[in-house]
Amino acid sequence: MNRRKATIGAAGAGALIAGLIVVPSALADGAGQDGSGSAEARGVKAAAAHAAKAGVDWKTCPKDWGFDKPIQCGYVTVPVDYAKPDGRTIKIAVNRVKSTGTKDERQGSLVYNPGGPGGSGMRFPARVVDGNPLWTKAAKAYDFVGFDPRGVGHSAPISCMDPQEFVKAPKADPVPDDEADKTAQRKLAKEYADGCKERSGGLLPHMTTPNTARDLDVVRAALGDKKLNFLGVSYGTYLGAVYSTLFPDHVRRMVVDSVVNPSRDQIWYQNNLDQDVAFQMRWDDWKKWVAEHDATYGIGDTPAKVEKQWEKLRAAAKKEPVGGVVGPAELLDFFTSAPYYDQAWAEVAGVWSAYLKGDEKALVEAAGPDMADKAGNKQSENGNAVYTSVECTDAKWPTSWEKWDKDNSELHEKYPFLTWSNAWLNLPCATWPVKQQEALEIGGGKGLPPVLITQAERDAATPYGGAVELQKRLKGSRLITEKDAGSHGITNVENECINKRVDAYLLKGTVDKKDVTCGPHTTPEPEQAPAKAEAEARAQLPALP
Repeated sequence: MNRRKATIGAAGAGALIAGLIVVPSALADGAGQDGSGSAEARGVKAAAAHAAKAGVDWKTCPKDWGFDKPIQCGYVTVPVDYAKPDGRTIKIAVNRVKSTGTKDERQGSLVYNPGGPGGSGMRFPARVVDGNPLWTKAAKAYDFVGFDPRGVGHSAPISCMDPQEFVKAPKADPVPDDEADKTAQRKLAKEYADGCKERSGGLLPHMTTPNTARDLDVVRAALGDKKLNFLGVSYGTYLGAVYSTLFPDHVRRMVVDSVVNPSRDQIWYQNNLDQDVAFQMRWDDWKKWVAEHDATYGIGDTPAKVEKQWEKLRAAAKKEPVGGVVGPAELLDFFTSAPYYDQAWAEVAGVWSAYLKGDEKALVEAAGPDMADKAGNKQSENGNAVYTSVECTDAKWPTSWEKWDKDNSELHEKYPFLTWSNAWLNLPCATWPVKQQEALEIGGGKGLPPVLITQAERDAATPYGGAVELQKRLKGSRLITEKDAGSHGITNVENECINKRVDAYLLKGTVDKKDVTCGPHTTPEPEQAPAKAEAEARAQLPALP
């Protein structure tokens, strides 16, 4: 689960996989919770049968999509409402790069989702084109396939507010000083929720993870794959968990990396509260590292001194935004990169150190908005709209402000780094204008093969307990733990202990007899720039704070 780059409070005055030829029997519904007799199950079966016949009309990608040859692009048609498969449809954008191996080596398509909700997976084929060494072996066996989930990017994109207003800075300080600040944020959240219905109301009731999983099964059929090979990161792990619940016998290989806790009582309100605790833990880890490298950065030689400098920076930016655009909200957007990724530690500390030495430009460029980047701003707003729409529609949320206020006020006392920012990001769900669904009971059904789970022990965005919980629910799954590490998304970082097991699983379907604990991938020294693989991993995810 990825936090979006901008919180609602940031909205300003305007309002955060063998046998691949499909045969008819392969299109039968999985033995999952939709049930073969449900309207949605019949809808998926019909849509998948149609998609299997139509395939994907692969063509050179449109120039403005930003994907050059040999990457190809196309569309897969899906129903808006699977209970009404003959009703309104939308097109799901997909792209691919063909496998690099021989015909005998090819094992089908590997479909990717980077998280969000709201993230586009269409940069995934670039891992092959760019020659990312971590994926060379898998690329021989699989076409690498990315897609924009419903509502994202080129797949009937939704919106909740004007993109330029969405990124406008400086934004309100997410930490409230008084009740008036809370009232103002509540007003913004309500306006944002109403904006979602006004701008995207036709698709809004159908913006759910189960529907995205159904779309995924139709994409599988269109690709000509009897069963799905899937790699999901962050929220993509929940998408994978939902797919494995609805279509367990349609799964061939599934890797889930950095796991959302799938318990019904976690989706999504409690997930976000737990996230606040984990971010504080990793923020404290980073402060300790910065203090240990005080000779390089000069920020503070103890974690307490580093924290004091952070509070001082926030206070100064609140009084007078840096460069006129970087206030406390923008600072948090940028500094949250450190708890997200171990390899961002040096980058964030370096920018902060430069600022303390008089280089204001470095901080403005790192944390400030680019108002001229209209395409990027549109993408950012779209991502936030999908994030909000899926999380708010997926499950029931508290509607009582008293509960939100009590829970977040108490959390803020011990875990102040992210708590209020996260609250405002999700508060539109309290006044959501369309019916909220019951979260799905996750559990692997008959026919589900072993699933490979990877998780950093100190992940902030998706706390470790989520991986443990998912493993309990998916019988035969195996958990690889990266100990003493906290990067979010670890299948795309260089760690031989992890990488070789992902390769073995994707190529041969093999898993260890027992769960495995790996040491951490190397944290860069202060002088080092982020590793290329980690930089790419970050680029695969939605915009982050």
